[in-house]
Amino acid sequence: MKLFPKTSRYTLGTKIDGLIIETAGLLFTASWKKEALKLPHLQKAGAKIDELKFFFRFAWEINVLDSKKYIALSKCVDEIGKMLGGWQHQIEKKNSSGASPEEK
Repeated sequence: MKLFPKTSRYTLGTKIDGLIIETAGLLFTASWKKEALKLPHLQKAGAKIDELKFFFRFAWEINVLDSKKYIALSKCVDEIGKMLGGWQHQIEKKNSSGASPEEK
């Protein structure tokens, strides 16, 4: 993660990189699962998004990220979180509507 100083790149930066990769993997997996099986992957991805928000804020608070970078990253992560929440809501709505497994 080049936007971090060398002192934090291999600790905090590596942690954040790992979370981004895990989140992308969970979203990819959810994208090809059947409707009824997507939700657990999306929920895990949501938890990873929350962790990302925490670590970005932590990096900002300890002055590893400047305010401009923090704001830009936060906006991106918030937008991803909103899209993920919408996807989860859509699946929960379909699952609660009583549709048969073939329709899902």
